[in-house]
Amino acid sequence: MDTTDSKATGPKATDQNALGGIDPATVSRLRLAIARIHRQMVQASSGQGLTFAQLSALARVEQHGPLRLGELAARERVAASSMTRTLAPLTAAGLVGKAPDPQDGRSWLIEVTAHGREVLAEIRRERSEMLAARIGGLTAEQCAALYAAIPVLEALTDEPE
Repeated sequence: MDTTDSKATGPKATDQNALGGIDPATVSRLRLAIARIHRQMVQASSGQGLTFAQLSALARVEQHGPLRLGELAARERVAASSMTRTLAPLTAAGLVGKAPDPQDGRSWLIEVTAHGREVLAEIRRERSEMLAARIGGLTAEQCAALYAAIPVLEALTDEPE
């Protein structure tokens, strides 16, 4: 057998194949770092008692709204019935409202209220302050590496529409 064969075998090779050839330990480190940063940002903000799904829906309506329920559900990749349950507390809290769809009188458009915009702005401010404080503790070299990684991390967030 040729010992210079570049094809790896065994469990680690199988894991790498499943991960597109990327080292599982590297993927794990990245996943854990992202999860921990997210958790710390959530803890740093009041969050207004919103669940992840509620905050995501609220931000999505702000970004793309006003939207029909079905369109919002599709953008969030959930069933319309799930989105109805997600929106109920947001509506009760006055963070989103419904307006008649001018193109279809039988439909409603979900839109963010002024209060909803204020809540989102506060959450974003609190989370940005926490992240800025963490970045402020990095060395110049670490900051340069982080800033260089931002476009790559943004590319990872691109979702096909």
